[in-house]
Amino acid sequence: MKVKLVYLGSPESAVPPLQALVSAGHDVLLVVSQPDRKRGRGGALVPSPVKAAARELDIPVSNSPDGILGAVEAGAELGVVVAYGRLIKPHLLDVLPFVNLHFSLLPRWRGAAPVERAVLAGDAETGVCLMALEAGLDTGPVYRRVTTAIDAHESAAVLRDRLVAIGSEMLVDALAHGPLDPGTAVAQRGEPTYAAKLDPSEFAIDWTRPASALGRLTRLGTAWTVFRGKRVKILEALAEPMDSVPIEPSATLRGGSEMSCAREDTCVPGEMPNDRFAPGTIVESRSMVRVATGKGMLRILRVQPEGKASMDAIAWRNGVQPGVRERLGT
Repeated sequence: MKVKLVYLGSPESAVPPLQALVSAGHDVLLVVSQPDRKRGRGGALVPSPVKAAARELDIPVSNSPDGILGAVEAGAELGVVVAYGRLIKPHLLDVLPFVNLHFSLLPRWRGAAPVERAVLAGDAETGVCLMALEAGLDTGPVYRRVTTAIDAHESAAVLRDRLVAIGSEMLVDALAHGPLDPGTAVAQRGEPTYAAKLDPSEFAIDWTRPASALGRLTRLGTAWTVFRGKRVKILEALAEPMDSVPIEPSATLRGGSEMSCAREDTCVPGEMPNDRFAPGTIVESRSMVRVATGKGMLRILRVQPEGKASMDAIAWRNGVQPGVRERLGT
């Protein structure tokens, strides 16, 4: 059954659900998306991915939610919201029912960054909910939900793509027989948690934190540290327990102090987490790059030095050749 819809979305993750609705035969009367933004050195205005997709599908686009009022007059039966980025005002909720495709298991991770927060928290599972939209932040009753496991090393980008595919299928299936019956939605149960928008400061690596937490941070694809005054993005990494790191016999540092280390010029005297290495110390090995953290080691797989393309971590290390007392993050 064809449903007349208004679609609200902005980022790339909101494009597949729109395409799926159109492919299923639904009549999308209007797309509402965020205004064009300046990008690049020239400052040219660039439309959101959803706006660009709507143009390709020959669907009218509005940057103002109030454009929905005209769509209602044209017979819109339902509004569908996917990562739109703004709250829908009450006067619009009064004239049209809305559903929201949300990428978490509500009420866990209400808010702007549910996928990233689930990864950072080390959640074992997440999912997608199709809920009725109301004035509160992701507080509406849920029509449908699908649960999926989070792989221990799965990046946020890969997880998001999986959730988008699950959600697109769920949305099309839910509307196969017409607009949803509000009476079938079930109130959320459990203690809410909130997925606040990520602040850029959260991507800076603090090497005194445990390797497990830093491993999760690198799965966002935006984690960075500093080496010789320049940023280095850590694109891929694995957390390892301290006892998994092979240690050679103790080396004598300048000044006569001794500590167990893999190579003398990577050892730093002073406070030694795990009685071995200071946080940020690059632990030498021919076959891999490990960095000491507050607890355990972070094995670095791929990096992107400032102003350069991404590369294998071993190639980067061999190029920079860390010297005496040099550490990441300083």
